[in-house]
Amino acid sequence: MIKHEERISDIIEQKRELFIQVSDKIWEYAETRFEEFQSAELLCSTLEAEDFDVARGVGGIPTAFIGSYGSGHPVIAILGEYDALSGLSQKRGTPKEDPVVPGGNGHGCGHNLLGSGVLAAAVALRYYMEEHNLPGTIRYYGCPGEEGGSGKAFMAREGLFDDIDAALCWHPGHINRVTFSSSLANYQIYYKFKGKSSHASASPHLGRSALDAVELMNVGVNYLREHIIPEARVHYAVTNTGGFSPNVVQAEADVLYLIRAPRIDQVKELYERVCSVAKGAAMMTGTEVEFIFDKACSNVIPNSVLGEAMYKNFTALGVPVHDESEKRLAQEVRTTLTEGEKNSTLNDPREIRDKEMSDMLNPYLETKQLAGSTDVGDVSWIAPTVQCYTACFAVGTQPHSWQWVTMGGSSVGHKGMLHAGKVMAATAVDLLTNPEIIRKAKEELKARLGNEAYVCPIPKDVKPSARK
Repeated sequence: MIKHEERISDIIEQKRELFIQVSDKIWEYAETRFEEFQSAELLCSTLEAEDFDVARGVGGIPTAFIGSYGSGHPVIAILGEYDALSGLSQKRGTPKEDPVVPGGNGHGCGHNLLGSGVLAAAVALRYYMEEHNLPGTIRYYGCPGEEGGSGKAFMAREGLFDDIDAALCWHPGHINRVTFSSSLANYQIYYKFKGKSSHASASPHLGRSALDAVELMNVGVNYLREHIIPEARVHYAVTNTGGFSPNVVQAEADVLYLIRAPRIDQVKELYERVCSVAKGAAMMTGTEVEFIFDKACSNVIPNSVLGEAMYKNFTALGVPVHDESEKRLAQEVRTTLTEGEKNSTLNDPREIRDKEMSDMLNPYLETKQLAGSTDVGDVSWIAPTVQCYTACFAVGTQPHSWQWVTMGGSSVGHKGMLHAGKVMAATAVDLLTNPEIIRKAKEELKARLGNEAYVCPIPKDVKPSARK
């Protein structure tokens, strides 16, 4: 009898060219948050061609969708992303920085692979369920705007995950592992200062500089850093300096803040302190400040029951195997890394630290809290959720870099993507055929939450949008 992992792998290999073509097209589109119109439509039409029922524009988000196959419970969600990052345009498969379009967008977090790997998992499950007459529903959740948009949090606010029994996802990386760790929750806020313009030399006393207010706010927040918990992070970007004329007192200026902490209640408390700094900066400069809530996401609630199920399937499937040309590309890319970037692998197994590509599955261990954030966290509060990583990039390369863009459009990225699809689909088969796993996973989630219940951290009146 053929093991389910082997059959899942066979289905994905038979359709590998389809999934690679989708990934490469999304890589070329490189659409940023909530503007992924071509990428979303490509995924929707591909799912429809594979007999999925597709609902477009779900949750009031034009680029969000749900593709469904089957009926009844269990309902297994697989979470796909397909948004790119601004300013990271880069040619594929080359070991040197060389943008396709200077200043253009690029898939510096590998979401072209992420969305296409989820497509592979969903399609493989559709055929496996049909072959074995399995009851249940598989859903591809098309989740836009993960990069700075928290699309899943907006979707969760609209109740789109309320009836699922479990959620599976993955992320491209430089290692192979199943994660058992939390993440940082966050708020993202625009602070828009309004002042009064005037001639900067003839009548500066009649002006009130919004740019001064932004600078004073940033200084104040930098002083605040000494007095917040070590795990918290506060980042900012000045998005509007008020123009290009130094002889004009700037009447408006904006700054965008991203505030992170291990728990959403800690983020809220820190947000209120940052707002106090902004108010103080406005008072000092005689300006006004407006707070515009952009987005937020919750911390991940890990689930060991699902983690162990996924790790079992990952072990059975092994890890991606790379040929000499792929290893050579990875080694050439590694020559562009600084020593600091190479040393960032010190938390990885010693066996891979000096290799061009990871060739092992990391042990399944509880790890320290991730320093990053993900809107997967919001789904994990609602239903048991698990995530894996597969090796798609050279060891030591960093997310949000041209190195990830160049390898994410290469056969190295494709192999990791297809392998992730196999791991997720094989795990989903276990959940469809063994309801005890889901029952235990739900019990674990309930125990971890205790008396807490999910409350979307994004206010109801805030709408998802591209950059303001």
